[in-house]
Amino acid sequence: MAEKVLENFLSCHVCSETFKDPVSLSCNHNFCSSCLQKFWEQAGNKNCPICKRKFSKEDLEVNFTLKELADSFAKRQNSAVTDEEKEIKKEEVVCVQHSEVPYWFCEDEQKAVCPVCEFSLHQTHKVVPLQQAVSDLKEQLESDLKSLEDKRDKYEQVEITYNKMIQHSKNQLLSTEKQIKAEFNKLHQFLKDEEESRLAALKKEGEQKEEIVNGEMKRTKEQISSLSDSISAVEQELEKDNMPFLSSYKPTQTTARAQCSRSDPQLVSGVLIDVAKHLGNLAFRVWEKMEEKVHFSPVILDPNTANPRLYLSDDLISVRHGDTEQDLPDNPERFIQYASVLGSEGFSSGKHSWEVEVGDHPDWIIGLAKETVDKNEPKPSPENGFWCLCHGKGKYTNGHGQTVTMKKSLQRIRVQLDYESGQVSFYNSEDETEIYTHRDTFTEKLFPLYNIGKAVDVKTTDIKICQREINVN
Repeated sequence: MAEKVLENFLSCHVCSETFKDPVSLSCNHNFCSSCLQKFWEQAGNKNCPICKRKFSKEDLEVNFTLKELADSFAKRQNSAVTDEEKEIKKEEVVCVQHSEVPYWFCEDEQKAVCPVCEFSLHQTHKVVPLQQAVSDLKEQLESDLKSLEDKRDKYEQVEITYNKMIQHSKNQLLSTEKQIKAEFNKLHQFLKDEEESRLAALKKEGEQKEEIVNGEMKRTKEQISSLSDSISAVEQELEKDNMPFLSSYKPTQTTARAQCSRSDPQLVSGVLIDVAKHLGNLAFRVWEKMEEKVHFSPVILDPNTANPRLYLSDDLISVRHGDTEQDLPDNPERFIQYASVLGSEGFSSGKHSWEVEVGDHPDWIIGLAKETVDKNEPKPSPENGFWCLCHGKGKYTNGHGQTVTMKKSLQRIRVQLDYESGQVSFYNSEDETEIYTHRDTFTEKLFPLYNIGKAVDVKTTDIKICQREINVN
């Protein structure tokens, strides 16, 4: 206790350290000589740091008694300092202006200050103990560190998603390339078969025409040979003398006149190849035959929007709810929370219609959704940008949750959009009766929407968009 009192008595009021070359003012306040000089330089006056009375350099008196006590106390204190404390003191940062150890922290200027700075320059500022400031700032920095780590985690998750998207895109590239080749192989095979068929028909006609000409040529040669024989017989008769001639000319003459009375030879028509039949509108007629193999789907599903639990057909016109979730990237277009998928083409004007085969599937939603629809929105209502017809738990409802009464179960439904009139209508394709019509005002592009649940103990597992035949005439 006495040691502490002595330490306080021998401490400078400016630097709070044991006096070094102490001087006294007539107001009986004592300071280190260097501390007082620095204080006066910083303050721009020569007032006592404690009582503020004015003095001059001539008023300073060295207090030898206090100096002896301070030097003795400092020597005793230094001998008690441990090696560890010495190392700590070596690392202490001192004020560049006053060569004093900073014990305070100015919150206004956000810097550490020594006792001289605090007393002379920061009296009107908010000053707290350095340790408290360091503790508070470290706490703030730890909070910033947590925010940085959270932000980094989010970016790392995005990086993972991008890597997943890159790999998925590569898989899509290979799969799509394979399917394109398969489709063109079908077309190539069709064209090859059609080419072979038409070449065979051409060859068959050529053989038939050649057979006709050969037959006519054979008959013509026979006539030429017969006529040549008659000519020879006539010539022989003409060379005979009178009596032999008279006795034998009659049969020869009869035969010759019979042959001369025959009609002149006529060329048979139609023995040339019917080139026009084989080449006329050839490409069009091949295209016409392709009608049996090529169909048009008014809606194509977009796999990039499909929930991972949904499985699309290779031709992208049917969808089913699978038992397992596919490993797909969480790209912004995709429905993650709900088992939905959009059509690939949107509509911002005009009239459009398509039919959907739902069969006896127990759980589905079909209709349209606006382009900016919230893909995490659980309620498919017009207020949320959905215009739909729903089926679940054995009943039909509209987008407002109202029950739609049906005389019999729907198997095939026609969806019809009239953008300018603001109407989305649903019809029973079997008898063309209207099921329900949404009336609204559309302000952005609308996309066909399909949501499908699990199918248990039913025949229909897929919801399918009905294709249309192409009429080339």
